[in-house]
Amino acid sequence: MFKDHMIVVAEKESFIVRVLVGKAKDAGVNCEFVPYTIDDINAHIEGVKLITLYMDDSLIVQEDVLHYLTDAMNEREMQMILIGEQLDIQQVTEHIPPHLIHKVFPRPVDNAGYLKTVTSYFEKERNGDFKKSILVVDDDPNYLNLVREWLKDTYKVFMANSGLQAIKWLGKNTVDLILLDHEMPVTSGPQVLEMLRSDDETKSIPVMFLTGKSDKESVMQVVSLKPEGYFLKSIQKDELLEKLNEFFILRK
Repeated sequence: MFKDHMIVVAEKESFIVRVLVGKAKDAGVNCEFVPYTIDDINAHIEGVKLITLYMDDSLIVQEDVLHYLTDAMNEREMQMILIGEQLDIQQVTEHIPPHLIHKVFPRPVDNAGYLKTVTSYFEKERNGDFKKSILVVDDDPNYLNLVREWLKDTYKVFMANSGLQAIKWLGKNTVDLILLDHEMPVTSGPQVLEMLRSDDETKSIPVMFLTGKSDKESVMQVVSLKPEGYFLKSIQKDELLEKLNEFFILRK
């Protein structure tokens, strides 16, 4: 049963496209040709982790298709391999952000290099190398484990059970986001945020507070510290995952 899934998008199923699809299949990747239209891509994008856009002389770069691909890749945490002439590649990269482009190949494509790129991508994807990383800081071990269970399938999750432990860990590591308990003994969430913001190595790491208090005064106190956001601890799994996904999309 295939677990790795990719598509090769092109104007037509040419000999070269069939070779690219065949190479991926030989490596154990579920791969298929998809015509270069929004409707066709939308009908085949479910479960896809990687897209190859093959541009031959007959393909006309269409902005609406590229905008659709950009939105789809951002939402689904996918990337793209581009194959084409230099002018075509320049046109595409004007519309698709660099963080979504995994690799660029000129035509004629180096088949061995292409296959190596595909297999390496899926190996990294299986190892979680492309997942965003989150540090959860809370003195309640039960809540720490609950949040970890909620997030572990989507993100690389690290945990710290005190503010000082978090500061020490961040001295050697970094993450894409910190979920920080606002009310902690010894070193409170606001104190941790102040230390993070005063250090050049950690000041740019986004922080969102976790708080168990929902009254207006408590919420305003949290917001006044200017974190990137806050969550009430009563939040449910689906809502938390949805809001985190929105946060990372907006930061791209």
